[in-house]
Formats: sequence, structure tokens, C-alpha cells
Amino acid sequence: MAADRRAAVLGAGSWGTALAKVLADNGFETRLWGRDRALVEAINTTRENPRYLPGIALPAGVTAHAHLADVLADASVVTLVVPSHALRPLAQEIAALLPPGAAIVAAIKGIENETLALPSQVLESTLPAPLHPQLTYLSGPSFAKEVALGMPTGVLVAGRHEEFTCVAQDAFVSQRLRVYRTDDVIGVELGGALKNVVAIAAGISDGMGFGHNARAALITRGLAEIGRLAHHLGAHPLTVSGLSGMGDLVLTCTGDLSRNRHVGIELGRGKKLPEILSGMTMVAEGVRTAQSARELSQREGIEMPIVEGVYRILYEHRDPREEVADLMARAPRPERDH
Repeated sequence: MAADRRAAVLGAGSWGTALAKVLADNGFETRLWGRDRALVEAINTTRENPRYLPGIALPAGVTAHAHLADVLADASVVTLVVPSHALRPLAQEIAALLPPGAAIVAAIKGIENETLALPSQVLESTLPAPLHPQLTYLSGPSFAKEVALGMPTGVLVAGRHEEFTCVAQDAFVSQRLRVYRTDDVIGVELGGALKNVVAIAAGISDGMGFGHNARAALITRGLAEIGRLAHHLGAHPLTVSGLSGMGDLVLTCTGDLSRNRHVGIELGRGKKLPEILSGMTMVAEGVRTAQSARELSQREGIEMPIVEGVYRILYEHRDPREEVADLMARAPRPERDH
């Protein structure tokens, strides 16, 4: 196998496994890294990921490994697929191992709690400067299970250097995965992170039985909140109406496979957050992001009442019905913000 057809995927959860399958189906020798040696062995033995994507066969081109150096050697595409809070320690661990000239693709949606940094800012503050042009960011409306099953999906890759953005785009694009590209890294990352918080709000509404009208209002006004912050931080206004904004928001707020919507539904039904999270195998990024998004909006002076409400329900144990009453009682205002 030529070195330019070797790919590394760091993170053996559902999304990492699905992206590894896409790369292998596209002809890459794909090495999937996971910290859990038992899971690595199970993937290689059963030819599926029994914990995160059971029942979906992996092609022969995917092999799982527990050693980062083995996975990264000679890779032309390196994809990082870990929870946002695990990105900084992973980046520190691989900084000296990344192959020169490889496209680095971060498929991560979140905002770091301690620093309020987006994935791009975490990586640029952690990896050596010569690697920064190689950094790209994959986002968009994409449930891992549907991608792994080959269902038609549209995503996009953001990067500040078109050469590497195009390499990442070409690596993932297929007959079933339509991949667009953009240079609006901040807009793409904010859309991918903040939609998870709005999805918790939409789930709370669904869990309380409020119906389609309430969900549509939350999606629309949630998009307005995302747009306000994104525009303030320098994103292109049209990015918010694209795949990483409206597209991902609609998917996560309405889809039955949405982990963040699931958290919201259970909260709306009266369950407590620790009980909900203890019953989940995968991470619901919106829980952590609600905290960092609220702090970011306060730091920047941007009004985000839905984010604020989700934060209060999650971290101040506020009754969802009281929060809904407060949202509905806000003073009338123009729809378009200045």
C-alpha cells in the first residue's frame, strides 16, 4: 500500500469507527486507534465495533491498534475523533508523532470548558506551528450509524489552507458521502458545538410533550443565538445557514439517534442528569458545552437565552417548566437582531 493511501483514525467510538470505514471503503489502509485494549482486540476479532457500532461489518482495510506510534506511521490523513475534553491531552501526546505533510482532520464538536477554546484553538496552541497549515475540521449533519451503513450524507471540511482542505475532502468523499469545503473554520466549529446545546433544549421540550410548534421555535431561535455569537467572533453569516449550522441543528434536534436530544427528553420527563448519563455508553457533548457556551456568551456579551436556560437546568437544577415560562415571558423584540 502506498504511503499516500494510509490513514490513521484516533478514537474508536461510533464516529471514529464510521469514518475509518469510509476511508477503508475509499481505498485507504486504515488504522484505528483506541485506548481500550479489550475493544481493540474485539474489533480485530469480530470485524465490527461491538460496543459502539454493533452489527455493522468493517472492511478488511480497517485494523485496530492500541499504540499511537504504530497507527500514525506514514499516514497521509490523520483524523482525530475524541470527545472535546480529551483533545488537548491527545494532541500533546501525538505532537512529535504526526507524519510530516499529513492532512490532520479534527472531527470534534465542542468547546473546552477550562479555556473556552474551540478545537482549532486547542490544536493551534498545542501542536508545533509548522503543522498548523495541515489542520482541517470535519463537521455537518451526520449520525455515525447512518454513515457506517452507507446512507446518503452531506458534510463539510473547513480549513485555512486549501491544499490540505482539498486532501481531506478527497479522502472522505464517496458516492454516499457528499463532502463540501470552506475556509470558515470558526463558523463551522461554533455551529457543530452549539447545536448540541440547542438539541438538549429541543429534547426537553419533546420530553415535556410540547409538540412540533415548540420544537420549531427552539430550532429557529437556537439558530439565531448561534448566528449572533458566530458573527461576533468573525464567522461568515452564510455558514450558519449551511451544513454545519442549520443542517446539523435540524438533525440533532429531531433525530432519534441524537444523544443530546435523548438527554433533553429524559430531563423533560423528570429524570436527573446523573441518572441519565449513567445509562449512556457514548458522550453527549452538549452537557459539557452548555457550560462553556454560557461562559463564552457572557465573556463576549452576546445574549443566548436558550443556552442560558439549558445551563440552568443542567447545572443549577432549575425546573424545566419554570425555565420555559421565563423564556416565553421575555419582552417582545424584533426577529432580526442588529
